[in-house]
Amino acid sequence: MKSLKTVFIVFCLLFVALQLLYYLDQPLPDFIRFYLANFLCMPIVLSICLFIVQHLKKDKALRLNLITVLSVFVMYAIYFEIILPPLHWRYTADIIDVLLYLIGSFLFYFLQRLP
Repeated sequence: MKSLKTVFIVFCLLFVALQLLYYLDQPLPDFIRFYLANFLCMPIVLSICLFIVQHLKKDKALRLNLITVLSVFVMYAIYFEIILPPLHWRYTADIIDVLLYLIGSFLFYFLQRLP
C-alpha cells in the first residue's frame, strides 16, 4: 500500500506540474501535451476512491476489485470519449485516451495489491 501512496503523490505532482506548464504556455512534446493527463487520471481517481472507501469502512486492508476498477474505467471512457466530444469543443474522442485510461486502471489495480 505504501507504493500506491507514493505513486499517488508522484502522479499528483506530475499532474500539477503539467497544468502549470499548460498555464505558462510552455512547449511540450505532443505525447506529453495530449496524453500524459489521461494516463495519470485513473490511478489518481481510483486512489482517491480507495482512500475514501477505506476511511468510510475503517478498513485499511480493503482493496478495489477488478470489476470496480473496470467499471470506473468504462464510465470515464464513455463520458470523456463519447458523451462530451459532441457537446464541447475542448473534448475530442481518441482511442489512445481510452487505452491510456485502461493502462492506468491496470497499473492502479496491481499497485494496490502490493504490500
